[in-house]
Amino acid sequence: MKIQTLSVFPQVFEGANSPLGVSIIGRARSRGILELVNHDLRDWTHDRHRTTDDQPFGGGQGLLMKVEPVFEALDELTLSSGPSEPDDPTNSSGLAKPPKPPKPEIIFFAPFGDRFDQKAAQSLAASKHLIMVCGRYEGFDERVYHRADRIISLGDFILTGAELAAMCVIDAVCRLLPGALRDERSSVDESFTDGLLEYPQYTRPADFQGWKVPDVLLSGNHALIDKWRREQSIIRTAQLRPDLLESAKISEAERVWVDEYLKRGL
Repeated sequence: MKIQTLSVFPQVFEGANSPLGVSIIGRARSRGILELVNHDLRDWTHDRHRTTDDQPFGGGQGLLMKVEPVFEALDELTLSSGPSEPDDPTNSSGLAKPPKPPKPEIIFFAPFGDRFDQKAAQSLAASKHLIMVCGRYEGFDERVYHRADRIISLGDFILTGAELAAMCVIDAVCRLLPGALRDERSSVDESFTDGLLEYPQYTRPADFQGWKVPDVLLSGNHALIDKWRREQSIIRTAQLRPDLLESAKISEAERVWVDEYLKRGL
């Protein structure tokens, strides 16, 4: 997968100490699983101050990101991308034309965007090429959103800039790419994959200051362990995120069981 970022602070994405240069993402990049290219929006300005913002029409607080640099940048970054041309598969020499790279999916971040979740991460992970446009200040001139394929919101809070939001999305998407994780099951057996929170987990020591690991996890009986984990996942979701249960992948019998469980106050 190729991901390009467009920002007035591209340096936050770069460097060995960047979150995108270490751990799972760092390994994915070194293995060629993820190609990350960071662009400075100022490279598409034409004044001596490399201006990317201006006062809003009608007055108001703060500055708005200008429309022209964003359009010019996206025009250039998408120039060589697009679907192949099946109606003209050969060139003048009769040789087959190499297919064009897939058209990139352009992503903006804004409070009115669709709430980002694991389902959205899985959808983006199926793409071959993403361009993430990161705003600052009071946001973008409204006209930039005509170029958006998706507009994403991480939640009902305000960030100084969208770079952090983009990094969160890149992290969530990258770990879903084939080969990014050492254990491919890790991206399947975790919170939100089936609409539920993940079950409690434990490691050594088995007894820490009187807090003991549940006996079932020490039993070696994997059928019982799987059953316990499933039950705990449903219980934790019902207790902490009951809103998730409406669309979670659980059976009617499990819904009846967890309702009875909660009624007993266990």
